[in-house]
Amino acid sequence: MQTLTPHVYWAQRHGEIYLRVELSDAKNIDIRLQENNTLKFRAQGHGAKGENEYEFSLEFLEPVRPEINHKSTQRQLDIKIKKQEECWWDRLTLQEKKPLFLAPDFDRWLDESDAEMELQAKEEEKKINKISVESRVRKDPYLGLKKGYLFMYNLVQFLGFSWIFVIMTVRLWILGQDSFYDTFQTTADIMYFCQMMAVLEVINPLLGLVKTGFFPAMIQVAGRNTILFVIFGSLEEMQNKPVVFFVFFLWSTIDIFRYPFYMLACIGMEWKLLTWLRYNLWIPLYPLGVVAEAVAVIQSLPIFDETSLFSLPLPTVLGGSLSFSYVLQLYLVLMFLGLFINFQHLYKQRRRRYHLKKRKVH
Repeated sequence: MQTLTPHVYWAQRHGEIYLRVELSDAKNIDIRLQENNTLKFRAQGHGAKGENEYEFSLEFLEPVRPEINHKSTQRQLDIKIKKQEECWWDRLTLQEKKPLFLAPDFDRWLDESDAEMELQAKEEEKKINKISVESRVRKDPYLGLKKGYLFMYNLVQFLGFSWIFVIMTVRLWILGQDSFYDTFQTTADIMYFCQMMAVLEVINPLLGLVKTGFFPAMIQVAGRNTILFVIFGSLEEMQNKPVVFFVFFLWSTIDIFRYPFYMLACIGMEWKLLTWLRYNLWIPLYPLGVVAEAVAVIQSLPIFDETSLFSLPLPTVLGGSLSFSYVLQLYLVLMFLGLFINFQHLYKQRRRRYHLKKRKVH
């Protein structure tokens, strides 16, 4: 069996190259793209000179993608190759002189202007289909109301935590370390309000208003409220300790960037610096906040033992009562478990955010 060259016909569009090989009943087809941007073809079939083995090679004018689609019929073999960049080629091959076996495929041939018109027609068709699909999708009649509610919620929380942050910063600047000891008295009322409002962050995912997971939101809200209402709120001895300053300061620093980010997202706006702070500032601040909360819990243990506050009554045989400090020791373990869960959740959010941006750039 001889090795011969088949007749090959070609045509192009801005994004693709079409090759039609005059070879019927082709088998043992081997089509590959070599490193020098050369297409190598080899197959057995019935061509111009009968049943033989046929092969050819083409070094393309511009780079093409390695994915090659081909379809064999009883009459011919069709090959489709995608260009690396969408542009119009002056010719098919790098060499100026056209190979003898190569000819235009006039069934598919278009000049550049015709191809551009075809491309525009396809784009218009895509837009019409997209509009048609969007028109069939049922719109949420309460979408505006939901966005308005979320915008106002995030705005109120932003203002509340901004007030706390500014008051603490100004007092620290004026009074220095003396401001550590009366942080609770000066900011507790607003902090109570903000943390009670934060319960809505657990309810919103359940109602489908936001896509954030219910479990991470519950861990954060429950953890903060335990520290605020149980540790600081119920023990006067804890309210004058410096740890209150560090807990409140770290909470408010995180939230003065978190809430405005969500607030702007409700109206489809983005501030790049704010986005960067939202997805990066938590990396050092969130663990520091948990450490400060843990210090507060540890400092409260002897106070709960001495006052027997929230002690659990037990039968006389078992000792009378169980100090609440044992519950808090268990809570310490759960606190660091929650840190791991929320840290993993926030890291996934950050990776998803920057992965999407990377895809858009490319």
